[in-house]
Amino acid sequence: QVQLVESGGGLVQAGGSLRLSCAASGRTFSSYVMGWFRQAPGKEREFVAGIMRSGGSTYCADSVKGRFTISRDNAKNTVYLQMNSLKPEDTAVYYCAAKPGVIVTELLSSYDYWGQGTQVTVSS
Repeated sequence: QVQLVESGGGLVQAGGSLRLSCAASGRTFSSYVMGWFRQAPGKEREFVAGIMRSGGSTYCADSVKGRFTISRDNAKNTVYLQMNSLKPEDTAVYYCAAKPGVIVTELLSSYDYWGQGTQVTVSS
């Protein structure tokens, strides 16, 4: 079992920045690929970014590429999402998730463990 707890969400003006954190406990954090997803009201949950176990490779959705950066610190069992140049359309509940294996995927069903989510609201 892996328990995931997100933090760092809040209200920010357009153009601002936030840094989300996801702390993991339980089984070995470094053995999991980590992902960030988001779900806006009335929309399906979507992939935002993913990072391989070692942190050597990262992937971002086209909608956030160049603005968001995913990273991880395996010594601290934590994955981060740095969000810059935020837009009102980034408003959503953000979730971190963990999956076994070595491949980053956008498929929600591939992720075994999920956090409870943290709200990000971007005002115009």
